[in-house]
Amino acid sequence: MAKAPPRDAWCPTIGVEEEFLLVDPDTGVPVNRADDVVTVARDQLGLELDHELTGAQVEINTSVCGTAEQAREELLTARRAVAQAARIAGCRAIAVGAPPLGNASGEITDSLRYRRIAREFGALAEQQLICGCHVHVAVPDRETAVQVCNHVRPWLPVLAAVTTNSPFSAGEDSGFASWRSTIWSRWPVSGPPPIFESWQHYDELCTTMIDAGTALDRAMVYWDVRPATELPTVEVRVADVAVTVDDTVLLAALVRALVAQAGVDVADGVPAPQIPQETLRQACWGVANEGLRGDAWDVLTGELRPVRDQLDDLVRRLAPVLEANGDLPVVQRGLRLLDREGSGAERQRRAFRSGQVAPLLALLDIDNASPGVQEPTAS
Repeated sequence: MAKAPPRDAWCPTIGVEEEFLLVDPDTGVPVNRADDVVTVARDQLGLELDHELTGAQVEINTSVCGTAEQAREELLTARRAVAQAARIAGCRAIAVGAPPLGNASGEITDSLRYRRIAREFGALAEQQLICGCHVHVAVPDRETAVQVCNHVRPWLPVLAAVTTNSPFSAGEDSGFASWRSTIWSRWPVSGPPPIFESWQHYDELCTTMIDAGTALDRAMVYWDVRPATELPTVEVRVADVAVTVDDTVLLAALVRALVAQAGVDVADGVPAPQIPQETLRQACWGVANEGLRGDAWDVLTGELRPVRDQLDDLVRRLAPVLEANGDLPVVQRGLRLLDREGSGAERQRRAFRSGQVAPLLALLDIDNASPGVQEPTAS
């Protein structure tokens, strides 16, 4: 009988990054107030925020967290502080993958790197007024990181489905559950990555893209899963920012368990599924279009299947890890909320059914407590 892996293998630390859109509090049109919000958050509330590519976005980061529940508490606190800072600065912070209202272009943030991106990539940079959620999970070394990416990549479409949260553009239904994913796919280095033979192979691919001018540096290698550029982590970047913290934490717990299982599989010499990159692209596009309630290509079975069933497959696969690391109650709570409330895209469509802006902004306001906040946390 195989020896069970040590507990630490199931319990890597995680960190979560969330990007938020700044809008006019009444019209919901994006406003370039990031400088003001960052200043208020730092000077009045003691919260350090990061700028993003455009002046209508800000980003929060958790600390290194030992549990998904810790990440949840930090995200709740940070979201409330950002919401307060935005109100003081005369705007509103909302959790949405792409602007539902107004112009989808933004002013480029005044930094050396962002100005260079704007020069090199033109309108593509200006139209990146989109907000994602990135989950970092600790790994022991770079070689493990690239092999873990190989194991994680078949599940990218399912992970994306958890937080689909951008159905509208310029006040119209885009027909997509995640319009952000379609905008993001315009970058030359984006979407699901290829299979990596080794860290050297990954590094050579990055160098080729930088030399070709399709990425300015390794931070612009925008694959949906990648070894992080500055941290000893694997970074999963496939998701829209979630409408609620509970959706974010469901995603984070699944990513944590998936990376932990992948790390054990790598150590045991289990080969990763050899899914072609183009097959993954089709599956990711299908999820972005159909969302959680629709059907999309299952890359592991080779058939069109309900996305929600594929999510159940992932949870069953990860159940031993989730039980070992204590995140199973968080995942079960998140799934109950998804089944009851629907995805962020579904909630937005219900809120905006009459075309009234106020209910939509109330739903997306980042300190709008989700139903899950009212549920007791399992001890």
